[in-house]
Amino acid sequence: MAPGAPSSSPSPILAALLFSSLVLSPAQAIVVYTDKEVYGAVGSRVTLHCSFWSSEWVSDDISFTWRYQPEGGRDAISIFHYAKGQPYIDEVGTFKERIQWVGDPQWKDGSIVIHNLDYSDNGTFTCDVKNPPDIVGKTSQVTLYVFEKVPTRYGVVLGAVIGGVLGVVLLVLLLFYVVRYCWLRRQAALQRRLSAMEKGKLHKPGKDTSKRGRQTPVLYAMLDHSRSTKAASEKKAKGLGESRKDKK
Repeated sequence: MAPGAPSSSPSPILAALLFSSLVLSPAQAIVVYTDKEVYGAVGSRVTLHCSFWSSEWVSDDISFTWRYQPEGGRDAISIFHYAKGQPYIDEVGTFKERIQWVGDPQWKDGSIVIHNLDYSDNGTFTCDVKNPPDIVGKTSQVTLYVFEKVPTRYGVVLGAVIGGVLGVVLLVLLLFYVVRYCWLRRQAALQRRLSAMEKGKLHKPGKDTSKRGRQTPVLYAMLDHSRSTKAASEKKAKGLGESRKDKK
């Protein structure tokens, strides 16, 4: 570079690459979820649930793929595919007329239903999801068991027993609190009644005393009136006696 020449600035492309490498984090792998096992009876239907988590928004190019590996088999075959907003049932095997799409990509749901189950449907079903640009991740598998009659699992029985015991305990507690509330209410009513009776006994003598207090002046007035009347009558009689002596 010649002396006095202006220094060149870094390339904009180089600056953008440097910024992206320092600031932007790498894309996270997509995660797919299914049940571990599902059970169905011969002739019935079963839902194979599939959902996913992705660091990206749900893309218009999202796709779901279901594969089936028979029990004891080595190779898995594709039985269902969803892409560009349309479900496609693969024309292979015995599932082509028995699969129904019930998923909704906007809710991150890629579930399917298998109708008219048969013993030959026993096996492993794999759900694979691609949500571009998030396309890297592991698939998830669910094993289907078909029985003549779906057995009741130990966990269901245990849950029912625990639920029944908890219901009985809650009912006993409710009855206890209702009885206790009624007893306390009755005791409070009796206490109020006793308090009212005691107050009535205390106020009654006071009323009698006030009546006696009011009656005492009346009695004294009556006595004074009778005495004055008696004195007047005696004085009158005495005057009459003296007048008779004077006449004589």
